[in-house]
Amino acid sequence: MIDGPYFVLIVLGVLGTGLVAGVFCGFSTFVMRGLGALPPAQGVAAMNAINVAAVTPAFMLVFAGSAVLCAMIAVVTFVLWPDGGKVELLLGSALFLFGSFGLTVVANVPRNDTLAGMEPGSPEAAAYWPTYVREWTMWNHVRTVASAAAAVAYVLALT
Repeated sequence: MIDGPYFVLIVLGVLGTGLVAGVFCGFSTFVMRGLGALPPAQGVAAMNAINVAAVTPAFMLVFAGSAVLCAMIAVVTFVLWPDGGKVELLLGSALFLFGSFGLTVVANVPRNDTLAGMEPGSPEAAAYWPTYVREWTMWNHVRTVASAAAAVAYVLALT
């Protein structure tokens, strides 16, 4: 049985990865559909505003903090090598660190940066917008599943 500070660390990992999964799920299920239905100039302007607003201490604490927690859980798991739950703990950490945080860095943020460099009403932005919505949403689906699966793996480690 996992207990003490290690238990608290894993519960926080469940909470963080689950909260991130919820944010990503909202984007995958209705936010991007709503933005994609707007005329390109409006969609680009709205998404750029969302991307600026997302980099707040509150969201970054949850998102980056969850990545730190997942890394800590992986390190502590390697050091303590508990009898039960080690596979689930390492899997949960890997899912979040690579499938959520890492994917954000290599897939979603570069697309956000490209979009931010465009004038919302420009022909370039209008041409890029459908591709952006399709690709960004596809990678967001992966981030959603990876974050949720990380939370489930951590919960399974506690059972």
